[in-house]
Amino acid sequence: MFGFDFSHIKGDFFGGLTAGIVALPLALAFGVSSGLGPSAGLYGAIFISFFAALFGGTNTQISGPTAPMTALSLVIVAGIVASFDGDLNKALPAILMVFLLSGVMQIGLGLLGLGKYIKYIPYPVVSGFMTAIGVIILVTQLLPAIGYDATKDTEYVQQFKSQAESVLLDSNLKKNLKKDPAYLINVSDFQRTVAYAPTITPDNITEGAKTLAGKSASGVIGTLRVLPRALSQIKWWEVLIALATIFIIYGFKRITTAIPSTLVALLVVSGAAMAMNINYIPIKEIPSGFPTLKMEIFSEFSLSAITPYIFTALTLSLLGAIDSLLTSVVADNMTKTKHQPNKELIGQGIGNSIAAMFGGIPGAGATIRTVVNINSGGKTKLSGMVAGLLLLTILLALGPIASKIPQAVLAGILITVGIGVMDYKGLKAIPYMPKPEVIIMLIVLVLSSVWNLVYAVGIGLVIASLMFMKKIGDLTAERSDVKNLVEEAWEDEIDFPMNLKEEVFIKHIKGPLFFGSTSEFQSLSQQIPDTAATVIIRMDRMQYMDQSGLYAMEDVLQELAQKNTKVLMVDVLEQPRYMMERIDIIPDLVPEENIFSNFSECLVWIKNNVKDTHPPKPQA
Repeated sequence: MFGFDFSHIKGDFFGGLTAGIVALPLALAFGVSSGLGPSAGLYGAIFISFFAALFGGTNTQISGPTAPMTALSLVIVAGIVASFDGDLNKALPAILMVFLLSGVMQIGLGLLGLGKYIKYIPYPVVSGFMTAIGVIILVTQLLPAIGYDATKDTEYVQQFKSQAESVLLDSNLKKNLKKDPAYLINVSDFQRTVAYAPTITPDNITEGAKTLAGKSASGVIGTLRVLPRALSQIKWWEVLIALATIFIIYGFKRITTAIPSTLVALLVVSGAAMAMNINYIPIKEIPSGFPTLKMEIFSEFSLSAITPYIFTALTLSLLGAIDSLLTSVVADNMTKTKHQPNKELIGQGIGNSIAAMFGGIPGAGATIRTVVNINSGGKTKLSGMVAGLLLLTILLALGPIASKIPQAVLAGILITVGIGVMDYKGLKAIPYMPKPEVIIMLIVLVLSSVWNLVYAVGIGLVIASLMFMKKIGDLTAERSDVKNLVEEAWEDEIDFPMNLKEEVFIKHIKGPLFFGSTSEFQSLSQQIPDTAATVIIRMDRMQYMDQSGLYAMEDVLQELAQKNTKVLMVDVLEQPRYMMERIDIIPDLVPEENIFSNFSECLVWIKNNVKDTHPPKPQA
């Protein structure tokens, strides 16, 4: 069932070992960036790497949390936490259920065989999205890199205390209304609500204000809003730690690439900070022991909590599919093999689903880790499984030590990730790209950075689709001008009888008749000369007709029938004929005897049945 191949066990072991080492610092950093903490990143890396390799369709792929998936996860986490009044613990079941749902959707994409269609996502949308990911990571890591935490800024938190008190009162009211929709109808309920206000302690208000302050300072806009305050309270040790991390990541690559520079930076800078007993801000504590199943996902499941995020879950699954399959293509090029896209989506979906059930963030095929695996000797799916097992071993053995890593170190790692993930190729091509594509890329880039990743991608896809439809419609219209025989003739029409050119109108349809080209075709009946009693519609080059085109054809034929104009069709191809037969255009409006397999047959019918009633006008 799993097709294990132990003939390359040595290469798979070292490939997985190296890829796992590369994944460690990134997993911790992505976990912190997501808002769920370093353990969530580590859990995601463990389960996705192991199960995506076990069930996937790309032998050498290493999977785990990636920059695009983490950025979108951050949006989901922030949105759901906000809907739970800033309480992460209460929001966690809904967050993980959305992650689980996205994994299930990926499995569905694979089972439906949709893997081959992912490649049709327009490049400007992908380019704008990837650059926005880089911008989001860079901007949001500025605050941890300089040691600023809005929730610990007493003066800033103070601004939110009155709002926090209102939120607590509102939350209590909603809780009672949820239990009893008729709540507050009688006086006693109202008095009980009023009596609740004094029970809110200063500590409750402070905690609520901290939550609101943290929310206000989150995201690109939030970071830019508090950045002036943060710069006035800069902690230089944190800045030095972040800069040292960045310097080692870029500098060590110049010495050797045999050892991952991110791991070197993590170990060296963290070790130095601990040894020097610097008063730095550590990451959240990583729980020791094997990850536990989060049963509250199911026991505390609320459909209303995740309903607003169904489309977001679908976007997350599609993003993971694109991310993974692009990496699969890279792996194919390096190994001269061919991946199975639908099986890969199923494997990624299973990995993401299991990771969600253990509290991990979602991920996808990771290009850098996959390349490292291949270059280190990885040949089969065992390499990805080894990488997952290595990370599990590190979690079990070194979890308490990893909890002492400075937050600024992971901020430095993420800053280099943000710089690397941007699509510089697309940015450099802006002066030479067609303006519509530049507009799409910039819209996705700006909206993703300052508003919402999910909506930005959706808007980008809609605009790209509309622009594509218009372009194809314009091109089709250009190639399919309504011209009679006097103006344009195909090669087999050269010998058409001169005395019948006023009585016969020939329409050439070039290319598909679809919603983008119907308006031009519908003007056909108005452009037919009054002298023409017969219309020949040549369909030799019309390979496709959609429903809009079908009804446009029906409308035109009905108009011609009302004018008693006879319609002949030449060389009707299979798909258009099938469509016209479904709604009885054939034979009700165009009888079988009026359909000819080639123009020569049609010409014989014209000569035998059309009379010269209007002598041609003399040429000027």
